[in-house]
Amino acid sequence: MACTICGCVCDDLTITTDNGAVIQAERACTLAEPWFLEQSCRHSKTHQILEEPADYEDAIDRATQLLRKSTAPLIYGLSRSSTPGQRAATALADHLGAVIDTTASRCHAPSILAFQQAGEPTCSLGEIRNRADLVVYWGSNPLVSHPRHLERYSIEPVGRFVPNGRADRTLVVVDVEQTATTEVADVFVRVEPNRDYEALWTLRSFVAGHEPPENTILGSDREALRDLANRMKSCECGVIFFGLGLTQQPLGHLNVDALLRLAAELNQHSHFYARRMRVPGDVTGADSVLCWQTGYPFSVDLRRGYPRYNPGEFSANDLLEQNEVDLCLLVGSEGVPALSPLAQQRLQSIPTIVLDYPTVESTISPTVRFTTAVYGVHHPGTAYRMDEVPIPLRPFLTSELPTDHQVLNTIVDRIKI
Repeated sequence: MACTICGCVCDDLTITTDNGAVIQAERACTLAEPWFLEQSCRHSKTHQILEEPADYEDAIDRATQLLRKSTAPLIYGLSRSSTPGQRAATALADHLGAVIDTTASRCHAPSILAFQQAGEPTCSLGEIRNRADLVVYWGSNPLVSHPRHLERYSIEPVGRFVPNGRADRTLVVVDVEQTATTEVADVFVRVEPNRDYEALWTLRSFVAGHEPPENTILGSDREALRDLANRMKSCECGVIFFGLGLTQQPLGHLNVDALLRLAAELNQHSHFYARRMRVPGDVTGADSVLCWQTGYPFSVDLRRGYPRYNPGEFSANDLLEQNEVDLCLLVGSEGVPALSPLAQQRLQSIPTIVLDYPTVESTISPTVRFTTAVYGVHHPGTAYRMDEVPIPLRPFLTSELPTDHQVLNTIVDRIKI
């Protein structure tokens, strides 16, 4: 079975059920195991209108009425759904002439902007598993955020060109402070807070054979960066995994731009790649579905009858802050806490339609709530791993609840009548 708790989408789990409930989840990590043990065929929560229990048809009718009256609707979330649900949400946005955005706009949006400027020297996690002898985590603490990432993809596995597994690899962590991952690293490079950009440009200078002047702000210890540059140039195959510690800074897209250019330049000396550490389970799938449906990965405006893309102007947080939305449909409410306090306040002041899983406590008080079946637990689907590899989701429990795509497609059909 596959797990969608984080972007690793580990697909080697064995789930044991008894009497319609999960009793064991073998190989599940510390994040996934509690989630799997919550899953069941029996659901105490049903659909709601104004926090009162409601029949499914009544909830559909109320949601349809709200969407018909709306002149500036926003569809947001999608990162905990699946390909069918994401496609249905995009179709609804297209029919309504809505803005559709994903949680990436409050997460790895700077990375996506940097890719569009600098390109992405990338590969699959399978290639890293089989080839990489130097693994760098920059601004990421995977032992906490992605507990099985080192075990399955980067450090521990035996690979075709790293037959001794961990013994054939060097693990480097670059961060502003000690973390759980630095404790198992071979090398820890401490970067000054908000000086990642300077450290990356110093590395680029060393890789190019230039010595920065003595009075230059380097972002880290000169000798530590020189040593890291030499390791990068001399490895057979290397990768930099970067996380929100790099992107969630002022002008984070420039940090990622510098890192991508560093990885590209290192290919003059060795095989080198860069990969994002995606956090939500299927945010990569949301990017992919929006790209193939609209041409853009997030913050897409369909109000003119064709897709327009302008992060910031058409991002959910900015639209809410500027009071440019009169209704919001949330496909998963777990992204709401990442919005600014002002955006959350505005969200509470407009009608909201929320699709959430049975075990999720909505972080807002929605006008209409649909409790939906879980992809990969109650219903089949597809999730995209952080390296854009699609992983099939197979159900192991039954449920009478509708799925995201069934709810959204029904709403589209009703609006068309």
